[in-house]
Amino acid sequence: MFIAFFAGAITVFHEELHTWQSPHRSVADRPLSQEADPAALDRFMTALVTAHPKSADSAYVTLPTVHEPEFTAYWQDKDGTWMTSSSTKLGAGRNSPEDTALDAIQGELAAFLNSLHYSLGVPVAGNYFMGVISVLYGLALVSGVLLHLPRLKADLFAVRHGRNLKRFWMDAHNVVGLFSLPFHLVFAITGALLCLAMVLVMVFNVLAFDGKLFEALPRLTTASPELKAAGQPAQMLPAATLMSAARASAGERFTPLSIRYQHYGDANALVEIRGDTTRALGNYGSVSVHAAAARADSGNVLADQTPQGRDANHAIYSAIYALHFGTYGDLAVRLVYLLAGLAGAFLFYSGNVLWIESRRKTHQQAQPRVHRLLAQATVGVCIGCCIGVAAAFCGALIWPEHTAGWHYFPAFFAAVAWALLRPPARAATELLTVAAIGALLVPVVNAAVTGDYLWTAALAGHWAVASFDFGALTLACGFAALALVTCRRARNGPRHSVWALPARGDPAPNKVPA
Repeated sequence: MFIAFFAGAITVFHEELHTWQSPHRSVADRPLSQEADPAALDRFMTALVTAHPKSADSAYVTLPTVHEPEFTAYWQDKDGTWMTSSSTKLGAGRNSPEDTALDAIQGELAAFLNSLHYSLGVPVAGNYFMGVISVLYGLALVSGVLLHLPRLKADLFAVRHGRNLKRFWMDAHNVVGLFSLPFHLVFAITGALLCLAMVLVMVFNVLAFDGKLFEALPRLTTASPELKAAGQPAQMLPAATLMSAARASAGERFTPLSIRYQHYGDANALVEIRGDTTRALGNYGSVSVHAAAARADSGNVLADQTPQGRDANHAIYSAIYALHFGTYGDLAVRLVYLLAGLAGAFLFYSGNVLWIESRRKTHQQAQPRVHRLLAQATVGVCIGCCIGVAAAFCGALIWPEHTAGWHYFPAFFAAVAWALLRPPARAATELLTVAAIGALLVPVVNAAVTGDYLWTAALAGHWAVASFDFGALTLACGFAALALVTCRRARNGPRHSVWALPARGDPAPNKVPA
C-alpha cells in the first residue's frame, strides 16, 4: 500500500510528466497550449493506414496536447500484438517492428509509475493482487474506525509534544488518518473495482447473465458498438466535421482528447471521439459518429456517452475512474489528491513503526525476531520505493533508451537487501539519507541534461517542469528531516526497542539469544 500511495500521488500529474521527461525540448520555445489540428489528423491517419494497413481495422489515436505535442496511434497486428507509432516516426519513415513495439511506451516514466501504482510493476498478476489488497484495506479502514472511534473523539486535536515520542507519533498518525479517511475510503473502493473489474465480469457472466455478458461488454463500456466491415471502400469525413458533430452533441464544455477509428476507409466506418467535459464528476466520456462520407447516415451521432447524455452504467464507470484519479477537478483538486496520497504513504510507514513498537517487551533485552524482520521489511520496502522512484526519474533523463523499470527495480531491491543486513534503526537512517540525496539529484540531473533549471522554468511559466523539481527538493528536505529524527530516536529512545541502536559494548537489543 505504501508503494501504491507514493507512486499514485505522483501519477495524479501523469500528463505533466511527459513534459518533464522529454530531453529534446527548449523552455523558451515550448508552447503553453496547443489545440489539435483536424487537417493534421487527417494527414496522420492517411499516413498511418498506408504504412500499417492493419491499423485500418481499429486504431486509437491520442490528440496532441501541451504535454505530448504529437499524434500517437495504437493498434493490434495480425497476431493480436499491440503496436504504436507517432507523427514523428511516420514522418521519418520509421515503420520497422522495433519502431512500432509497445515496450518503450509501457516503460516510459509516466506509464511505469502508473503501473507501479496499480500493479506494483508486475503485469496482470500484480493488478489482481492489488485488487485483493484494496478489498482488505477497505475492511481494515471500516473496522479500525469503529474500534478506535471512542478514543479518537477524545484525542482528535491532541498532538502532544514532549519527550514521549511514541505518543507524539501516535497522535500525528491518528489525526492525519482521520482527516484523510474520506480519500482512503474512495481509494479503497474504487481501487478494488478497477483492479477486479474483469473478475466481477466473469462472476456475473456465469451467475446472472447466462454467459452473454462478454458479448455486451463493448456496448456497456464504450459509445461505439463493434461493427463488421461492409467491404465497400468509402471516403472518410474530414476530422473537422466529425469533431464538430461530437461537440454539437456533447456540448461546449467537451474537449476531444483521443479518437478511435473503426474500419477506416470502409462504408461502415465509425469514430468514437473521447474527451473531457469540465464541471462534471464523471468528466471523461465519448461520442460515436458515422464517419463514412456520401451515405445517408454520414456525420450522424450513433451514441453519446458524455455527462449530459450517458446512461447509468457509463455514469458510474466514469465516476469511479474520476474519483480514483482526481480528474474531475482542476489543479486545486489534484494538489489535494497529491497531498492525500503522500499522507497515505506516511500513514503506512508510521503505522508499521507504531505497531512494532507497541508490541515491544518492556525492560527486556531479547525481543521477538519477527518484530525485527518486520521492521527491516518496512524500512526496505517503503524507503526503497522512494529511492527507486528517484532513480527512475534520474534514469529517464540520463539513459532514456532504457525503460524506467531498469532504473527502479535495481535500486529498490538493493535497498531491501541493505535493510535486511542492517539493524532497523541504522538501515532507516542510512536509507533515508540516500533517499534525500536521490531526490536532490532529480532537479540537478534535469538541469544538467536538459538545461531546464528550476528558476528558468519557473520564470518562463512552465510549471510542469518547475513543479516536479520543486517537489523533489521538498521531498529531499522531508527525507533528511526523517533521517535526523530517526537517528535521534535510535540514540535517545528506549534501549530495548527494535528501533534503538545498541550502546557500545551492549549486545544487539532486538535479537533473540540463541
